[in-house]
Amino acid sequence: MNRLIAFYKGMTTWARWVDRNVNPSKTKVFFQGISPTHYLGRDWNQPTRSCASEVQPYFGRKYPAGVPSSWIVVNKVLARIKKPVYLLDITFLSQIRKDAHPSKYSSEHGTDCSHWCLPGLPDTWNQLLYAALFA
Repeated sequence: MNRLIAFYKGMTTWARWVDRNVNPSKTKVFFQGISPTHYLGRDWNQPTRSCASEVQPYFGRKYPAGVPSSWIVVNKVLARIKKPVYLLDITFLSQIRKDAHPSKYSSEHGTDCSHWCLPGLPDTWNQLLYAALFA
């Protein structure tokens, strides 16, 4: 099965569960958006690079690769859900941080352009969640 179809099926199953089981007067539902990878430098217009040598974020108002297909799935499913769901949309914020992966700091483990270093970007995600919880 195509991974996006599988993701869509999983998301719609979750959305049905939320609609059937969540009482919005007692429960606030949060969904963290898509966390991108940076294996392909062409995504930020540097085709010969990966996150392994990056020390600066991408500077630009629009990420050259556009949004990931999985972001479209998330937004499609959340648009149809009946109960309120707060989307912590970290996608663009994370896309521009091609420099925030552990590869630069961990030569023993090879190129890792999908996990994130602490402190840094995940701390920002936590601050956004904290602000949403107490808004």
